[in-house]
Amino acid sequence: MSNFRPCKSIHLIFLLATTIAAQGQIFTKLTDFDGTNGGAPGYMSLVQGADGNAYGTTSYGGANGQGTVFRTTGNGAVTVVYSFCSQPNCADGSGPGYNLGAAGGLVLDTDGFFYGATPAGGSSNCSGGCGTIFKVARDGTLSTVYTFGNGIDGSDPGAQLVQGLDGNIYGVAEAGYSGSFFRITRDGSFTTLYIFCKRTGCHDGAFPTGLLQASDGDFYGTTMRGGANDEGTVFRMTTSGGLTTLYSFCAQSHCEDGAEPAAGLVQATDGSFYGTTVLGGRHSSLCRGLKTYGCGTIFKITPTGKLTTVYGFCAQPNCFDGKRPVSPLIQGTDGNFYGTTMLGGSGPFCTPLVYCGTAFSIT
Repeated sequence: MSNFRPCKSIHLIFLLATTIAAQGQIFTKLTDFDGTNGGAPGYMSLVQGADGNAYGTTSYGGANGQGTVFRTTGNGAVTVVYSFCSQPNCADGSGPGYNLGAAGGLVLDTDGFFYGATPAGGSSNCSGGCGTIFKVARDGTLSTVYTFGNGIDGSDPGAQLVQGLDGNIYGVAEAGYSGSFFRITRDGSFTTLYIFCKRTGCHDGAFPTGLLQASDGDFYGTTMRGGANDEGTVFRMTTSGGLTTLYSFCAQSHCEDGAEPAAGLVQATDGSFYGTTVLGGRHSSLCRGLKTYGCGTIFKITPTGKLTTVYGFCAQPNCFDGKRPVSPLIQGTDGNFYGTTMLGGSGPFCTPLVYCGTAFSIT
C-alpha cells in the first residue's frame, strides 16, 4: 500500500504556491471570496498568466451573481476581470466551473487569451442555455467563441479545456446525448469529434468529466457513467475522434476497483495515469450505495489499460483520511501526488457525513 498522509484539513478558499513541500509547508490564506468578487471557486483550477498573476473562475458571485473570471496577485489581492451574465439572457454564459469535479478553470493559449467554458447560458434554445466557450483578455474583454445548443454538439461543457499540440482547443461536453468530445479553432470553427453512448448499453462511456493530451499525442479521460458496468470508464481518444475504452470500473465485487470517476487524469513522470473515483474501494458501512460499499479510490492505469487501486478512502477511523474525492490529482515537484476530498476529515465539527473534507498527499 502506498504511503497516504492527510494534510491538515482546510477551509480556505484557495492557495497559491510555486512548490509543494512534503514537510514544513507554511500555509497562508490569501483571500476570502465574499460574493462581490465571486463565490464558490470550488472545482476550478488556477492558471498563471504572462503577467505572473493567477487567473481563475468562480461559479457564483460577481456583479450579476452568475460567476466571474478573476485575477489574484501573490499577496491575495483579487480583481474581478469579468462578471458573467452581463448580456441579456446570459448570452455570454453563466456558472463556470459549476459541474461536479470538472475543474472548470481557464487555459492560457499561446495567443495570450484565456479560454474557458460555462455549463449554462449562451444564446441557444435550451432552458437556461446549454453553455458556451469563451475567450477573455487580461483587460476583461470577453468574446463568446461558441454557443452550444444545435442538438448534436452536446451541452454543459464544464470540464477543463485543453490546448492541443496542433494549437486547437479540445474539450468534452458532459451532457446532451450523454456527452461529446469536440475541437474548436481560435476563429470559432467547431467540430464534434465523438458522441458518447453510441454503443449498445453505453459501453463506450457516458458523461465525460475530464480530458488531457498525453505524451503520445492522444487524449485520455474519464466518464462518470457508462462502460460495461455503468460505473464509468477510462478512455483514449485520437485527435480525429477514434475512441478506445481502456477500462470499465466496477469490474470487481462491490466495485472494489472504484466507481464513478468525477475528475480527469494526470499523467505522471512514470508514464502512467493517476486519478480518483467518488465511489467504490474499501468496504465501509459509511459509504454504501446500490452497488458499492466504498468511499472512493485513487487509481493508477497504464496506457494499455492495466488498472491498479492505489488507495481506498475511509481506511482510517471515522474517515479521518477523507471520502469522496471529486477533484483531479496533481503531481508535485517532490514526485508525490496531492488532492482533496469533499467529505471526511478530523475537524472538531466534522462527522463522516458533514462537508469538511481533507487535503492529502500520497506517494
